[in-house]
Amino acid sequence: MSRYLLTNATIVTGESSFPGSLGIDGGYIHDIWKEGNPDFPGAEVIDLEGKILMAGGIDAHVHFREPGMTWKADIASESEAALLGGITSFVDMPNTLPLATSMEAVDDKLSRASSSSKANYGFHIGATNSNTAQIRDYLESGLGSRFGGIKVFMGSSTGNMLVDRDATLEGIFSIKGKTILVHCEDEGTVRANLEAARNEYGNDIPFHMHPAIRSREACIRSTRKAIELALKHGTRLHILHVSTAEEVRMIREAKRINPGISAETSANYLWFCDEDYDRLGGRLKCNPAVKTKEDRSALMEGFSDGTIDTIGSDHAPHLLSEKERVYTECPSGIPSIRHSLPAVLTLALRNGIPLTRVASAFSENISRILGIKDRGHIRKGACADLTVLDLDEEFIADGKDYKCGWTPYEGYRLKGKVDMVWLNGIPAVSGSRMCAGKAQYRPQPLQFLPIG
Repeated sequence: MSRYLLTNATIVTGESSFPGSLGIDGGYIHDIWKEGNPDFPGAEVIDLEGKILMAGGIDAHVHFREPGMTWKADIASESEAALLGGITSFVDMPNTLPLATSMEAVDDKLSRASSSSKANYGFHIGATNSNTAQIRDYLESGLGSRFGGIKVFMGSSTGNMLVDRDATLEGIFSIKGKTILVHCEDEGTVRANLEAARNEYGNDIPFHMHPAIRSREACIRSTRKAIELALKHGTRLHILHVSTAEEVRMIREAKRINPGISAETSANYLWFCDEDYDRLGGRLKCNPAVKTKEDRSALMEGFSDGTIDTIGSDHAPHLLSEKERVYTECPSGIPSIRHSLPAVLTLALRNGIPLTRVASAFSENISRILGIKDRGHIRKGACADLTVLDLDEEFIADGKDYKCGWTPYEGYRLKGKVDMVWLNGIPAVSGSRMCAGKAQYRPQPLQFLPIG
């Protein structure tokens, strides 16, 4: 493999930002130099002209729709969009068709990705009301390195994987060696709210009612339950797509008792608010719902102070024709992986949030939370998955890089254009365009180490 010397970079990690150079050899980071002219013979020298150099993003919350829903998206199309957005590794959620609730289904997805993914790839396994013992068997037999976390839908969403039995939840939250990832919405609350809205509007419910149906009370009640279970069992718990100020406060307090609790939000909840539903309609429908300006501000504060550990895109494509249906027939989900990092960079620059927070939230923290081996960090010996960002460049977002062809970010001006991406030590993106075929840079399956 080629040797590269990236000079005149602004290297940003979760701990610091400094001018320096970085050497790549054999797919790994050979060394990092903070000053001087490094001696790295035989390397192709690339002057980054002061641009930002970060570890490639790891998006552990994507729905690439393969298998079973490939008219919306597939591993090949969406992993390419990921790379163009500075994301070098993804971990896909289990609510595909069939559901990835067994090793057989996970292995099928790994096989598909091995022949089609443009980025490094991994998959979560899904919990059900009946497979806890099976998941324990997988972990005891050493199969845990082949899947990421254990996804638990404590509220129903796409795929109908609701886990609602208290005894089952107790068993799942007592699992050790893996992180439990939860979708927190109280099912009873959501169903009651939906029934009330149907009684008033029929099927053509105004989309601005979505935050009242998938309400803050539903999120708070479910997140409180998840936290109580995690405190009881000492669970490594990762709370997904946090959307309310109350959840941020609960998580901040809970982390002081159980430091194994962590939290994610997405660019969607940091960028949009409930005032956008009248304009965007079904294009903004996602679960949980986007909430108020005040919630958005609280989430930004939580991101800034580290209460929010990670950013996951929750990339969930649907055809625009599907999103233009009436409320009760419109599926929930937003295509966003191409724009997640630039959107958050834009907000960070606007709000004075240091780039070190962006670096930790997009790669370092999720690598730690899931036990991803050798990826997500700029350090000697780590895999050379790297993203170069030009903060002086702005661009107008569009949906052309998604198979579904649209995004609610359409028309917004974003900063932090992804200029270059290295995957396993080989250029995958240059000048914001894909390089030659994927065989050249060889995407790899992620390896997941046991979580202590």
